[in-house]
Amino acid sequence: MEKPGRYNFNQIEKKWQDFWDKNKTFKAEMQPEKPKYYVLDMFPYPSGQGLHVGHPEGYTASDIFSRYKRMNGFNVLHPMGWDAFGLPAEQYAVQTGTHPAETTKANVENMRRQIKGLGFSYDWDREVNTTDPNYYKWTQWIFLKFYNSFFDRDQQKARPIDELEIPESVKEAGKDAVREYVDSRRLAYEHEAPVNWCPELGTVLANEEVVNGVSERGGHPVIRKPMRQWMLRITEYAERLLNGLEGLDWSHSIKKLQQDWIGKSIGAEVDFRLDGFDDVISVFTTRPDTLFGATYMVLAPEHPLVDKITSEEHKMSVAEYKQQASKKSDLDRTDLAKEKTGQFTGAYAVNPVNGENIPVWISDYVLLSYGTGAIMAVPAHDSRDFEFAKQFGIKIIQVVKPEDPQLAAKAEAEEICFDGEGIAVNSGQFNGKKTPQVKEEIIAWLEKQEQGKRAVNYKLRDWLFSRQRYWGEPFPILHAEDGERIALDESELPLMLPEVEDYKPTPDGAPPLGNAKDWIEVTLPDGRKARRELNTMPQWAGSCWYYLRYLDPKNSEEPVAKDKQKYWLPVDLYIGGAEHAVLHLLYSRFWHNLLYDLGYLDYPEPFQKLVNQGMILGEDGQKMSKSRGNVINPDAVVKDYGADSMRLYEMFMGPLEAAKPWSMSGLEGVHRFLQKFWRVAVNESTGKLCETVSDFKPDEQTERLMHQTIRKVSNDIDNFAFNTAISQMMIFVNHLAKLKFKPLSAVKNAVILLYPFAPHMAEELWQICGGEGDTLAYHSWPEYSEELAKEKEVEIAVQVKGKIKDRIMINPEASEEEMKEAALSSEKVSKAVEGKQIRKVIAVTGRLVNIIT
Repeated sequence: MEKPGRYNFNQIEKKWQDFWDKNKTFKAEMQPEKPKYYVLDMFPYPSGQGLHVGHPEGYTASDIFSRYKRMNGFNVLHPMGWDAFGLPAEQYAVQTGTHPAETTKANVENMRRQIKGLGFSYDWDREVNTTDPNYYKWTQWIFLKFYNSFFDRDQQKARPIDELEIPESVKEAGKDAVREYVDSRRLAYEHEAPVNWCPELGTVLANEEVVNGVSERGGHPVIRKPMRQWMLRITEYAERLLNGLEGLDWSHSIKKLQQDWIGKSIGAEVDFRLDGFDDVISVFTTRPDTLFGATYMVLAPEHPLVDKITSEEHKMSVAEYKQQASKKSDLDRTDLAKEKTGQFTGAYAVNPVNGENIPVWISDYVLLSYGTGAIMAVPAHDSRDFEFAKQFGIKIIQVVKPEDPQLAAKAEAEEICFDGEGIAVNSGQFNGKKTPQVKEEIIAWLEKQEQGKRAVNYKLRDWLFSRQRYWGEPFPILHAEDGERIALDESELPLMLPEVEDYKPTPDGAPPLGNAKDWIEVTLPDGRKARRELNTMPQWAGSCWYYLRYLDPKNSEEPVAKDKQKYWLPVDLYIGGAEHAVLHLLYSRFWHNLLYDLGYLDYPEPFQKLVNQGMILGEDGQKMSKSRGNVINPDAVVKDYGADSMRLYEMFMGPLEAAKPWSMSGLEGVHRFLQKFWRVAVNESTGKLCETVSDFKPDEQTERLMHQTIRKVSNDIDNFAFNTAISQMMIFVNHLAKLKFKPLSAVKNAVILLYPFAPHMAEELWQICGGEGDTLAYHSWPEYSEELAKEKEVEIAVQVKGKIKDRIMINPEASEEEMKEAALSSEKVSKAVEGKQIRKVIAVTGRLVNIIT
C-alpha cells in the first residue's frame, strides 16, 4: 500500500514550479537600496534534439549561486533566452521547405519546457530570442554604430564617422575620393576576402568548421575563393582587448587563450625590394637579428603579387599549386606535422642587409590573413623554414650561435634547427653580439636606411562578418547603382527578413535572399536605383550583446536604458562551456567596447567573473552523441528520479570545471539521499512533521556539526565547490537520521542549506517544518559561529621515521610541545622508539607528529 506521505517528487516539483511561475517569485526589479548581483548563463541554441543531461550542468551551478545570493540579501538578476539563428534550422528548411521560424519556435517551446521542468530560478519576463524582429532591430542598430564610427588611434577609442577629419588633398580630389577615404576608416567595411566556400551548403564556413578539406557538417568539399564580405575592424581594438583582461576574475588559462588569439608580438617590419620590379614585399619578423640568414622568401599563394612576379616558365606550375592550396582550410595549411609543399615563382627579392638576391617561393604554410601574407625564411633558425629548405635544397646559413657548445656543434652540422637566442655569426658588423643587442641595432640600422621600422603585430584578423545564408539578421545597407553604400536610417529598423519560396542560393550563386526579387530592388528618394545587401549576419551577432537586452527587453526606443545598464552592469558571474572561451567572449567584449566608447554604456568590460563548467560524458566515458548511442535524456531522468535528484547529482559528480562520466548508479545514490532526508523530517504515513522532530536545544555534538556544515556549505558555494558542499550535507543528514529525537532548529537549517541545490523538496520540507513565509527564496541564509564549530578533539597521526605507529586524539589548538608530549605518551610509540635516540620531533598543528630517531 502506497504511503500518503512518501517523497512524491513529481507532485512536489510541479507544485513549486507552478507556485514560482504564478507568483513571479524570481522577477528582478531595480532596488537601489540593495546590492545587485547579475548571474548570466550562456544562452542555448534551440536544437531539435532538445537538452541532454550535459546542458543543465552550468544552469544548475548558476541557479545554486543565484538562490544563495538572494538568501544573502542580494538583488539577483538571473535571465534566460535563445541564441536562435543558426544553420541547422536553415538546412532543415532547404530539405523540407519548412520556414526556419516555425522550426525554431517549436524547438524553443520544447527546450523552455525542459528548462522550466528543472526548476531554475529565471526571471522569464526577461526572455529574449535573437530571431525576434524586436530583438534584431537592435542588432542591426549596433551594426550601424560600427558602420558609422571610426577608431581614433590618438584617443584609442571609437568616434562617430561625422567627426572624421578629411585631409585637404582628399577633399580636392572630389566627392568619390572623400567617400572612399571615409569608407576606408569605418569600423564596418566591405572587403574582398579569401573564404572557405562550400558549394553544397551554399555558404562560407569558419576555419573551425572545415576538417581535412570538407565541411564538418555533412562532409561536403570546401574550396578557398575570394568573395565580397562585410568585415568588422576588431584589429583596432587589439591592444584594448588585451589590456582589458587585467582586471577580470577569469582563470589564467582562459585569459591565455584570448591573449594567444590576439597574438601580440613585437619586432620589425622589413622591406625586401623585388629584383626587376618596382614593387616591395614587406614582412613582419620578431627576429630581425636573423636577417643575414634569410635565404629565401615565401608568399601566401593568394598574395596579390604572385601572378605579377611569376616568370613565364613557372606560370603553369604556380597556377596548379594555387588551385591545390585553395582546397585546404587555414588549419590544414598550418598543421606543423604535415609535409611542406611549395613552388618557386622564378622571381628574386633583395635582402636589405647584404644585398643578396634570394628566391621567392609560394607555400600554403603562409597565410594571407596573417601579417603581410609574406615571410622572410631563415631556415637555420625556424623549424618550418628548416624543413622547407631541406626538402627543396635551399641554402641554410647559421647566423645565431648557441652558447652551449654541444648545441652549437649540432646546429653548425645542420642536425638541428636552433630557434633560441645566442651570439651573432655570419652577420657582418653585428658579429659577436648577443641576440637582444643585435635586434635593437638592426632595427635602428633599417630605420636609418629607410628599409624597415620597429613594429607591433597582432595575429588577430578583422572579423569576417557576413554569411551567405537566409536565416540571419539582414544588413541595413543599400548598394546604389553608382557603387555608393547607403545605411538605412535608424527609424527604418528593423529591416525584416523577407519571405522566400526557396532557401537555397539562386541559380547564379547569389545568397538565398537573392530569391526575394521584390524585396531586393529599392528606389531611393533621389530616383536612383539600389539593391539591398544579400548576405546576412553570422550567428555570433545576436549573442554579442544579449546580456544587455536582458536588462531592458521590452524597450522599443533603445537597446537598454541608461539607468538600467548603470544599475545592473557589469555581469557579476558568467557561467558557460570552455568551447566559447575565445571567439564569443572576444566578440562580446569588442561590441561592448564600442558601445562604451560611444557613451551608451558606463562600464568598459561586460563580464567580471567567468566560470567554465566541464563536460558531462556518457557512461562509456565518451562525449555524448547520437551516433555513439550514449545520450542521456533529461526528461527520462526527471520522470524517474525528479529534477532535484538530477540537479544534485550533476553537482555531486565532481569538481564543476572537470569532465566527468554520467553514472545511473551515482544518480540513484543521490536519489536515496534525498529520500533519507525526507524521512528525517516527514512521517510517511501522514505526510506531516515526524513526531521525533521537536523544538529543543541541540546537543553539543549536533550543534557543532550544524555550525561546521553551515560554514562548509557557505564557503564551498562561494568557491563553486558544490560537490564537497553536498558531501558535508550528507554527513549532517546521516547524523540527524541516527538521532532518536531531532532538534527542529537543526532540521530547518539543513533544509535551508539544501534549498539552492534541491529547491522543490526544500520548499516542501520548509512548509512541513512550519517555516515562516510562503517560500524560502528570500529567507535569510543561516549564520555560523566559529566558536561553536570548533572541534573539542581531533585525530592526529604519530609517525616514527615517516611510518604511522599510532593515531591519537588531541585538542586542535594544542601547542607543538603539548603535541610532542601526547605523542611520546602513546604506548605504541614508546615501543617503536625504545632504545633509540630521538634526534628530532616535527609537529604539524592539528595534523601529525613525526619522530626522527
